[in-house]
Amino acid sequence: MSLYPKLIMDALATVTYAGTKKNLVESEMVADQPAINGNRVKVVLEFPRDTDPFLKSTVKAAEAAIKYHCGEDVEVEIVTEFKSKPRPEAEKLLPGVKNIIAVSSGKGGVGKSTVAANLAIALARLGYSVGLLDCDIFGPSIPKMLGCEDARPYAVKKDGRDLICPIEQYGVKMLSIGFFVSPSTATLWRGGMATSALKQLIADADWGDLDYFILDTPPGTSDIHLTLLQTLAITGAVIVSTPQQVALADARKGIDMYRNEKVNVPILGLIENMAWFTPAELPGNRYYIFGREGCKQLAEEMKVPLLAQIPLVQSICDSGDQGTPAALSSETATGLAYINLAQAVVTVVNRRNSELPKTKIVGVK
Repeated sequence: MSLYPKLIMDALATVTYAGTKKNLVESEMVADQPAINGNRVKVVLEFPRDTDPFLKSTVKAAEAAIKYHCGEDVEVEIVTEFKSKPRPEAEKLLPGVKNIIAVSSGKGGVGKSTVAANLAIALARLGYSVGLLDCDIFGPSIPKMLGCEDARPYAVKKDGRDLICPIEQYGVKMLSIGFFVSPSTATLWRGGMATSALKQLIADADWGDLDYFILDTPPGTSDIHLTLLQTLAITGAVIVSTPQQVALADARKGIDMYRNEKVNVPILGLIENMAWFTPAELPGNRYYIFGREGCKQLAEEMKVPLLAQIPLVQSICDSGDQGTPAALSSETATGLAYINLAQAVVTVVNRRNSELPKTKIVGVK
């Protein structure tokens, strides 16, 4: 039987914790996403205290449930943690990462993931070491866009810890929940399970030394965004929008989230995606089907840079579907646009780092 995290979580959902009379998943006792390495499964269970009278019986029941649902030959390791014992300090995460950039959008459908993937590749082509994390737990798209849907990360032993080794493609290290779940199956997880999985992709992965760590965040403002802000000191955010007024209204909300006094993450700039449509047979023509220069006007209003205007071209869609992003070639207009975007991001990040203090991890609850 092929093992995957949802199968393990379903097994744990059959185990009742006597302390709450609810199952382990409903009791939010599964501290991290189950780690799977071949036929071995590692689960972290968090108990209220180390003197919990139900600890041993619960651990045995969890191990038995996994073997019953997944097969007797599965090797199960149950690690116990306690709420009274603090987990590793967030400030110590990713010590080798210099800059963390959140790519955000107020709404879906504006091409944020396409921009994030191409920005990461363009930065790598400029000679920087780059990581890319697909933070959209419920709609991961990075594996397909970068042509590695069939890849499966493996675990490596480092400093006494089992760490996930990111997939490397086109010079970019990347991780996505899409590598661990079936692409045809919906991820039916509660918010706590999703945020735990995201934390594991950050903290339990061997990211190494990176100049830029790109976060492809889900659209809108959600638990995932709060988890990122509470877990990482984000250098700055770039906001992606189309020129359409409906999209711009939501982009304002995204900007407001980062500028909130409790968050205070610098806005590095705006990216206008689908700025105009250019048909392949008429490369010199521009048709402003979503409105004209809406992001430019918003950037002026919000007093932030307009980093790039990316045209709507059929080849961008095709290259993403084929797993060969447009940024791989600087000979095309779209490829050159992404290279110019990467150079603009480098410039604004350097300016931000020289003029502003290091971003602090957010203490929002």
